[in-house]
Amino acid sequence: MTEIASLAAHHILLSAASLGLALLIALPLGLAAARRPRLAGVVLGVAGGIQTIPGLALLALFYPLLLMIGHGIPALGFLPAWMALTLYALLPILRNVVAGVRGLDPAVIEAADGIGMTGTQRLRLVDAPLAAPVVMAGIRTATVWTIGAATLATTVGAASLGNLIFAGLQTEDWTQVLKGCLASALLALAADGLLALVERGLARRERWSLWLGAAGVAIGLLAACAPMLGDGQKTVVVGGKNFSEQYILARLIGDRLEKAGYAVSYREGLGSAVALRALKQGDIDVYVDYSGTIWADSMHRKKPAPRAETLAGIAGFLKPAALVGPLGFENAYALAMKKGRGISDLQGLAQTAPSLRLGADLEFLSRPEWRAAQSAYGLNFVSQRAYSPTFMYRALESGQADVISVFSSDGRIAADGLVVLADPKHALPGYDAILLVSPGHAQDARFLGAVRPLVNAIPVAAMRQANYMVDRDSGKVAPDQAAQWLAAHIERK
Repeated sequence: MTEIASLAAHHILLSAASLGLALLIALPLGLAAARRPRLAGVVLGVAGGIQTIPGLALLALFYPLLLMIGHGIPALGFLPAWMALTLYALLPILRNVVAGVRGLDPAVIEAADGIGMTGTQRLRLVDAPLAAPVVMAGIRTATVWTIGAATLATTVGAASLGNLIFAGLQTEDWTQVLKGCLASALLALAADGLLALVERGLARRERWSLWLGAAGVAIGLLAACAPMLGDGQKTVVVGGKNFSEQYILARLIGDRLEKAGYAVSYREGLGSAVALRALKQGDIDVYVDYSGTIWADSMHRKKPAPRAETLAGIAGFLKPAALVGPLGFENAYALAMKKGRGISDLQGLAQTAPSLRLGADLEFLSRPEWRAAQSAYGLNFVSQRAYSPTFMYRALESGQADVISVFSSDGRIAADGLVVLADPKHALPGYDAILLVSPGHAQDARFLGAVRPLVNAIPVAAMRQANYMVDRDSGKVAPDQAAQWLAAHIERK
């Protein structure tokens, strides 16, 4: 089973489950609202309001909601994506159910009542058949919307074709992006075409169209379910954030676990806070984080501490999850510029900052590290703009930004000839890359035995080279290939 086929299967099942639940909610609610104008106004207004929320934000909102509920409910993966996409699919179905029932010929309704039909009989024999083509048009619209929006489910840890799109965007692998986009578009077109046959069969009373469309939908769902059956082996989940280094390290860890006999799946493209909470709750089993991120963001420590104190504090904070150990390199936040500006540190930067533009990654401007550096040096830029990590470097290259936030293990620093500005006041904390495992594997000797050889095994030069293999403009490789190179480098040490 290829990666794209597996992701397509997950994508279909997530979309189908969301549409199924939306139909269970929207059909009876729409029928009730069609006969009650006030209810229709409220229901369509609420559904319309939900539709105005960006799909990415709607998905993100369910994660903290499920965390607050607790009681073992998974807050990451299929469930939050299913709930959000269900809400996203309601409006077109509700609107068309109401329109279809309200658009029925009053004479037909009067005739049905005149021959003594009960409400249930009239719904089954008159209302539903006549309104079905209009309702199917709404279902088709909801289907296309849902399949498209399901690509965003990657951000909450649900597998979908969005995995290809997000990973490709971060690593500038446009082939991956194109694969994800085309596969998603083809799924939407195929589903719409099959439902169009069902709609035609209902409208023209053509049984062959109805049965052909229904059979196509059923075959598609069965084919998507087949890979989900698996072999009964429990799958461990490797997490990752949304930049190249994380994709590489996730594959490095996953390869070691597979060699140890585990079935492995990946949940990548996660934000820092989401990834740590997912680990603590057991939604992911292992991932790499950074000591400064946990120290400042999660533990809310205002001042940096010595390395040993930081790691010991994090180990205590994570329990019952476990800190296996540092990987051997640091990926610290810093600010960088092109050479030739005559600026070497953040103190010098502060003097010219009011005439410069800052480009930062998606998290930096909202993080305590930025607030600490801004306060320590009085940094005040003429403009500040957030980019995905890859496009941040493009902004500096094209002149849209004069200063950018960088990561010290990034291979593009040397490749682009950038100057990393010194931090003489030590406002920015250290960022050891640290290997974390979930509570369920904190005492698992077999699991720990597979990943522990990575501790203190990756020098920063090797990590920079692996990152650059993925990020460079020509001759780039996929993250799994860079992970294989990194594994071979570790074994040669």
